[in-house]
Amino acid sequence: MAKDDITTPTFKEALKHDRAQYDDCTPCRAVGTVVFMGLGAYTYTSGHSQLKAQELAIRKSKSMFGMASRRAGITGMSAFMVGLGVYRWFA
Repeated sequence: MAKDDITTPTFKEALKHDRAQYDDCTPCRAVGTVVFMGLGAYTYTSGHSQLKAQELAIRKSKSMFGMASRRAGITGMSAFMVGLGVYRWFA
């Protein structure tokens, strides 16, 4: 086999080949999306309820991280998970 017989695909051709090989089915995307969004919702609800339950102890501890930063952390984590779910559906 001569060296000239091998053709290198262009970048677009390589991406098209990869996408066809690894393209997800719609049910797979839907399950992934629902899982990530569910994790985000669960993180938000359970995290904030645990913070509310421990609020007095947290305030007494005089920690550098108060209630506002903890709430922001939980909300940010849950928003990130929901964002992953949206990304999973569209990308």
